[in-house]
Amino acid sequence: MAITGTICDKLGREAHVVEPLFTDFGAVLECAGPMVTLRTFEHGALVPTVVQEPGDGQVLVIDAGGSERCAAIGSDVAETALANDWAGIVVYGCVRDAEQLSQLEIVVKALNVHPRAADAKTDGERDVPLVFGGVVFDPGDWLYADLDGAVVSPTQAEFD
Repeated sequence: MAITGTICDKLGREAHVVEPLFTDFGAVLECAGPMVTLRTFEHGALVPTVVQEPGDGQVLVIDAGGSERCAAIGSDVAETALANDWAGIVVYGCVRDAEQLSQLEIVVKALNVHPRAADAKTDGERDVPLVFGGVVFDPGDWLYADLDGAVVSPTQAEFD
């Protein structure tokens, strides 16, 4: 089912379509859920802490500033997110461990891959509005993602 196209058809202009930036890295290609947002630039300590919490079907959206100098997450973070019931992870930046990510049953979207991990510093902000890809990602709004792209909506869409 192409959920992003359906969401666009149902919600019209209320559906905010993210510019086509992302590549799929996880084994699952489709997810929907309310967003938890993080802003961190080349620092990785906050991300593993967040995915250790119960995800309850939420989508973690990370604004890594579009950095292509290091990876914001690797397979260890995605494995933890999967184990804790996160629906997916979207990274405005890079990931690493692409082969391992491709085998995990979770959505992982990112700009690119990079072998170097982010510095293990504590810098970062949680549950703040993020802006990239021509869209505002507000915490608690819904993110829908599939092979066609990603769509943000302030409310959960109802399907007939």
